[in-house]
Amino acid sequence: MDRRRPPRTEEGWYVLHDLRTVDWDAWRNAPDRERERAIAEGVEYLDAHEAVADADAGGSAVFSVLGHGADLLCLHLRPSMADLDAAARRFEHTALAGYTERADSYVSVTEVSGYMSEAYFEGEEVEDRGMAHYIESRLEPEIPDAEHVSFYPMDKRRDPEYNWYDLPFAERAELMSGHGEIGREYAGEVTQIISASTGFDDHEWGVTLFADDPGRIKTLLAEMRFDPSSSRYAEFGSFYFGRRFPPEDLGALLAGEPVPTGEGDASPHASGHAHGGAHGDEATGAHERAGTDGTSGGADDIRGELEELDVYAGQPHGEDVHAVVLYSAADPGTLGEEVSGLRESFEHYDTHVETAVYENPDGGDAAVVSIWETASAAETAGGFLADLPDVVARAGERADGHAGEESGFGTMGMFYTTKPEHREAFVERFGAVEDLLDDVGGHVETDLLVDRENENDMFIASQWRSREDAMDFFRSEAFRETVSWGRDVLADRPRHVFLA
Repeated sequence: MDRRRPPRTEEGWYVLHDLRTVDWDAWRNAPDRERERAIAEGVEYLDAHEAVADADAGGSAVFSVLGHGADLLCLHLRPSMADLDAAARRFEHTALAGYTERADSYVSVTEVSGYMSEAYFEGEEVEDRGMAHYIESRLEPEIPDAEHVSFYPMDKRRDPEYNWYDLPFAERAELMSGHGEIGREYAGEVTQIISASTGFDDHEWGVTLFADDPGRIKTLLAEMRFDPSSSRYAEFGSFYFGRRFPPEDLGALLAGEPVPTGEGDASPHASGHAHGGAHGDEATGAHERAGTDGTSGGADDIRGELEELDVYAGQPHGEDVHAVVLYSAADPGTLGEEVSGLRESFEHYDTHVETAVYENPDGGDAAVVSIWETASAAETAGGFLADLPDVVARAGERADGHAGEESGFGTMGMFYTTKPEHREAFVERFGAVEDLLDDVGGHVETDLLVDRENENDMFIASQWRSREDAMDFFRSEAFRETVSWGRDVLADRPRHVFLA
């Protein structure tokens, strides 16, 4: 029998799942001074590793594990095995380690295989930007900012009837592709880190799943169990399930208090990843965004005010969608070609609604708008879109203003879809409103941007010195008349989204 061809692989970061049980009797009997020291040294260790102070890149996170298998899970990703080894041994030098025992551990490495992209291993440039970014994210993944984690090791079966390693490469690749299609249906809800462990540990792969809704992890795995790649060819080790908490809450966790306490960082799952970058302001409504002037301006408050003015500002649930908007100085035609490739990849996901390039007829920066059903999916898409050429800003980050003015509040009305016969009248009306805005106090800039593929689809982006300046205009008779007039020329009510 001919030897089957194994998939080629490229390895990325090394991974350690360090599972610990707490010696609760010893902890309860320890003097307060010793417990305080253990907590302080534990927090210092966890903080330093989440900030990746020990290496050039990577990520770390800590989780409270439910069930009998363990109490704590420390997850580390590092560029080298030496970095991983040092991280593990460094914990043993803390006072906290004296109150724990290792319940289990798993050593592995992230990888990309030929099942995913043969072209990648032929030395060819991966032209699909979405695939290129996906490959990078598989090799050097960020630990998602999600509440729950599920980890388990697995193998491919080798029995007389179903032996994975006896299958031809093409058949294995087809099975893996079908298996991946199921996972893509959960994009934005469940994020995975897959790592290989042949020669490193007792199984062949480690699977780490992250989600805010624990039920989605269960549903995903249940669906995958019926896929032939799992039902015929997969065998699983022990499962561990946990909840993430910030290092500062270690004391509360050991005291049996609910975590996260909310007393640490503004983001309880804030992580100091060396890989990846910060994004813009948090999501708020399309006709609303808490500004940099210090106003609180919650989404529901602004919705209520606008509703009183008979201005529709979306609903907090139901038809709301989420968007990421980036501005680029690149040629709109070139940008459109790049976005077209990404859009083809995005359309594999059920949570994707629309991605398009909008041109500024006055020659300003073009905008790329990607709309999704969930905020996490939009945020993930933002990572792909950030690699587009000549990106100059993300909506929510444009606070430089014009002519020396500072913009502290932005509004976005999406999407104005005009009836074809009224498009010209709508653009003329916008011009008149734009002239009017030049004389309105607190107004910095307003642009009308047009979808390159559908000239009847537009959105309006405005910058103001403050939220109150914007609300003063929304209360004006001129704005009320414009809204009333727009009902006759628009094909539908403007869509108001959240900016991720």
